[in-house]
Amino acid sequence: MADQAEHAFIKTFVNTISTQPVTYGDDYQQPPENSLRKVPILHVPVPAPPAPKETTASSSSTTLNLTIKSTKPPATYTLSGVHPTDTIASIKQHLFSSNPTAPAPDAQRLLLKGKALADNKLLKEYTVKDGDTINLMVKPGVEWNPSAPPPVISAPEPTPAPKVTPSVSSSLLEGSPKPSGKRSHQRIPSVVLSPSPSHDDLDAQPKKDVLLTLDTTDLALGPGSTVPKETLGSYHVTISSPDFWNRMIAFLRTQFSTESDALTAFEDFLAASKGSLSASDVAKIRDHVGVVGMAGT
Repeated sequence: MADQAEHAFIKTFVNTISTQPVTYGDDYQQPPENSLRKVPILHVPVPAPPAPKETTASSSSTTLNLTIKSTKPPATYTLSGVHPTDTIASIKQHLFSSNPTAPAPDAQRLLLKGKALADNKLLKEYTVKDGDTINLMVKPGVEWNPSAPPPVISAPEPTPAPKVTPSVSSSLLEGSPKPSGKRSHQRIPSVVLSPSPSHDDLDAQPKKDVLLTLDTTDLALGPGSTVPKETLGSYHVTISSPDFWNRMIAFLRTQFSTESDALTAFEDFLAASKGSLSASDVAKIRDHVGVVGMAGT
């Protein structure tokens, strides 16, 4: 009874081990008796490879004369200087360029003994010899009349270039600047127009310069009203003085406890007065007082 139990245990243990994968170490070597034997090498005599065919160098330079013949409509063309290495597409182009009455290359169909010649094939791939005749047909839907005169293509006439005449702005000559919404008190310099001498008037007396003085118009007071800076009122003269704003910032610093509050009040006063000040006045005030606003304004 004990022997049967051991036999059953061994059988179960062996079956369990056989289901597990077999792993080998990195240094495992197969026993020599389990290795395959080397196959013996037999020295069998092998015949020498065949010698390459001799190709003459003149075969590529040989030229052929072909006859291209069409039955409907009847037409016959002769092509000379055709190389065996030329493609069928190049032969079609050669036929069209050498004969004005031939159909276009894309409309041609070349046949040799009833077999169409492919455009991407070489002429030497077909059994074509010197003096052979190749049939010509046109593709369906293409009208071709070899007896009609070739169309004459005339070169297009060049179009003349448009002439550009320089012009002077009327607003510059009249002295009326474009409205910008700000009062400007700067004087515009005078413009002197000197006529350019022509080749016909080289011996004539020199012409005098024409002096044009442009008008400075105060747009804030309306068009046509000129107000020089020296005739402005005492209010503008006072607020445009940098010393006035220097005393203003000193007074504000005594009234506010922090520097930022004093500068904020200064900016508020300056912003309220910008309608009566020009950009140059504001720049002079900031340079004198030493207070720079946002973005340098």
